[in-house]
Amino acid sequence: MKLWLKLMNQETTPTPKKRIFSGVQPTGNLTIGNYLGAIKNWTALQNDYECIYCVVNQHAITVRQDPAHLRRATYETLAVYLAAGLDPEKNTLFIQSHVPAHAELAWVLNCYTMFGELSRMTQFKDKSAKHADNINAGLFTYPVLMAADILLYQANLVPVGIDQKQHVELTRDIANRFNAIFPDTFTIPEPYLPRTGTKIASLQDPTKKMSKSDENENATVRILDDKDTIIRKFKRAVTDSDSVVRYGEEKPGISNLMTIYSCFTGKDFAEIEKEFDGKGYGDFKMAVGEACADALTPVRTRFQELMADKAYLESIAKAGAEHAAYIARKTLSKVYRKVGFVEFKA
Repeated sequence: MKLWLKLMNQETTPTPKKRIFSGVQPTGNLTIGNYLGAIKNWTALQNDYECIYCVVNQHAITVRQDPAHLRRATYETLAVYLAAGLDPEKNTLFIQSHVPAHAELAWVLNCYTMFGELSRMTQFKDKSAKHADNINAGLFTYPVLMAADILLYQANLVPVGIDQKQHVELTRDIANRFNAIFPDTFTIPEPYLPRTGTKIASLQDPTKKMSKSDENENATVRILDDKDTIIRKFKRAVTDSDSVVRYGEEKPGISNLMTIYSCFTGKDFAEIEKEFDGKGYGDFKMAVGEACADALTPVRTRFQELMADKAYLESIAKAGAEHAAYIARKTLSKVYRKVGFVEFKA
């Protein structure tokens, strides 16, 4: 009888969902790189995973920000999350600075991260070269705050683009180092890379990543661009002197456009090559622009509705922060106890 009950419980008890954590910085208008590499993929995960998504505004201040712009951009980023299809009933959506545990855990993890590890981070080298007049300590320790973001929530998976994979690997190293001293503290996260769209390149220089801060407006397609603007930018995209739509390292411009088209249509590269066999680049660029614009039009419309209702956005941020803080407090309390901090008694 007892064995039967045990088997019945095993059959009826649902398997806990794996937990996902990720976030986007609220700096500048988000691009289709942010959308295809992150936000669009998140919507496909919300039914199968416990998802926690953050607007990482603390990361944003490693470079100088206009305060009023940052505040607006923070709510704009949250609105894009919702407009893209993230359901606040299925996902925890919040603003990083609303949960102090992120900064608190980051300090502890700083003490378990090696200087040499941080100095090898590619993004630090790139941003230092780009912002030579502001190479601050926050820019250097940025990956530790990212590790705190992830480890606070005992995340199993972290959806990232290729450029952030190195930071997840460092997060794993920090967690393993801490766990070796204080066992069973952190879940060791795995990077979760989508099959396509992990890196969308600039339309004007396909050897570089599409960037929110690119000074050439034709290089970047933004989520909130109108249809005419999107199509115009794709028409001006840099390709090559050939006329064959084919994926390959020797054709970075066309390969980038094929990646974008694949992400928006669901077609693989072989299907795309067949579809445009015998057609020129002009037809292909127009098709990519149309597919992108058609997919983003409902996102832009919903975004405008959300931005007109700030009270609703604030309510989503508040509810998300309360749930996130509850989870984060449990991890932070465990960490504080293990490193020997005296418990605060009210």
